[in-house]
Amino acid sequence: MTPPLRPAPVIARTRAWLQRAVIGLNLCPFAKAVEAKGQVRYVVSDATDPECLLDDLCRELDMLAETDAATVDTTLLIHPQVLVDFLDYNDFLDRADAAIERLGHAGVLQVASFHPDYQFAGTAPDDVENASNRSPYPTLHLLREASIDRAVAAFPEAESIYETNILTLRQLGRDGWAALQAEIDRDARGAAATR
Repeated sequence: MTPPLRPAPVIARTRAWLQRAVIGLNLCPFAKAVEAKGQVRYVVSDATDPECLLDDLCRELDMLAETDAATVDTTLLIHPQVLVDFLDYNDFLDRADAAIERLGHAGVLQVASFHPDYQFAGTAPDDVENASNRSPYPTLHLLREASIDRAVAAFPEAESIYETNILTLRQLGRDGWAALQAEIDRDARGAAATR
């Protein structure tokens, strides 16, 4: 029998990844402000099949749409027990987009994708630039389009983020990324021990 999923360690590791990798390496210049203001909602799905995950996604999309952005600006829907294969996860993204349409959130919300085995088209699985979208667990990032528009307006070189990330990760290298992962794991263990 599989032990029940414990959300606290999953959130601790995801938060450590956000702080150390995403913010620490400045992979997303927009993440620091919302994390500092406590506007990131961390939700751990206990889904073990795509249908249950889709139900969780729909609930979270509706919740985000109905909540003031000053309270929750973005949601990380973490799902450690389902879509652990990247190709299955990638296929699910079409269903996520269809759910946004079906729920009437098109033009309001969107989903960004993060996965431990994330691989951009045209890259090898071990290319370090894939790390920009590699999270500790499969994660659906629910974003408000209005927040993205404001962030892009405040960051005039937004189109260069992808290229900057590639340079950052290539300079860090595989060994540097592995060392960063060890720091993330250490931070997560420390955070979980204090709860």
